[in-house]
Amino acid sequence: QVQLEESGGGSVQAGGSLRLSCAASTGFIDGNCMAWFRQVPGKVHQGVARIYAPTDSTNYADSVQSRFTISRGNDRRTLYLQMNSLRPEDTAMYYCTSVWVTSYANCLRTRWPDITYRGQGTQVTVSS
Repeated sequence: QVQLEESGGGSVQAGGSLRLSCAASTGFIDGNCMAWFRQVPGKVHQGVARIYAPTDSTNYADSVQSRFTISRGNDRRTLYLQMNSLRPEDTAMYYCTSVWVTSYANCLRTRWPDITYRGQGTQVTVSS
């Protein structure tokens, strides 16, 4: 079973930046639709950034558009989330995820219950 491990979370003031990283225990991230989800206690998991590996097409939630950038290593070993201009409402547990899908459209439709591979999460806290 592939295990994903996130790193790079922490505490930052509003307006600051963080870069999250994700690596697979087996060396390669399995799946062609990779995404970062986040969760605030008591709320559902929200997909904030997705990348479809066959075309490197990306998609972002409206709330993070133009502030966050998802990218992956060409060696399929790592996934990143560059987060700039952070806001207090970005405070959440962030999860690295991956799943196999048949199209970019299906990648956009993936929800938390659809995810095959996920990490334990890394906490991001943004103070005002």
